[in-house]
Amino acid sequence: MADSTSQSDQMISPLNSSSSSSSSSLRDSTLSALQLVYWREPKKSAVAFGLSLLVLVSVATLSVISVVSYLLLACLCVTITFRVYKSVIQAVQKSEEGHPFKSLLERDISLSSESFRLVSDQFLVYLNRFSSQIRRLLLVEDLVDSLKLAGVMWVMTYIGAVFNGITILILADIIIFTTPLIYQKKQTQIDRYIELVRSRVEETLQKLQDRLPGAVKRTKVE
Repeated sequence: MADSTSQSDQMISPLNSSSSSSSSSLRDSTLSALQLVYWREPKKSAVAFGLSLLVLVSVATLSVISVVSYLLLACLCVTITFRVYKSVIQAVQKSEEGHPFKSLLERDISLSSESFRLVSDQFLVYLNRFSSQIRRLLLVEDLVDSLKLAGVMWVMTYIGAVFNGITILILADIIIFTTPLIYQKKQTQIDRYIELVRSRVEETLQKLQDRLPGAVKRTKVE
């Protein structure tokens, strides 16, 4: 009995270690993304911001197929040129350095099943939460929350009339890379304005809720 217990513990321990390593890798990826957004390393953040903005602007002016083709073609031009250059240098110097991208080719970039399962489980949690929220809003479980959604959608109709999807993505990319820096420098003033707006919105919603019929209030409380 003790042997079977020890064997089961030995089988569970690798699973736990792989799961912890997958979660740690996910945390590392999230931390790296946050470091880019907060410009902890300005050179990497500038490259990421420039490339993302260039791709989005290219997609706005060209088709997605053209953008992908040009990106791959540019990458191939750089790698092939560097590969031929290193081969010529090695032939002239008669060195045996090998393939210039050997370290990158030998690096393991495969996605483990544990990492994929962890990401899919988290995505499923968010998807279930989103579907539950959409159901309660569309079926008017809470009239005030449904009115909030209606107001947001009404504003989005005007935004959609002015901007298309790719323009919104470009603006979102700029906001993602600029807002954290602005917030760090003006955190006190921004927090004060946010709190003021939040209190005004809550006060308006409270007045609206007080004017609702009694039957709606009872349904909300229930």
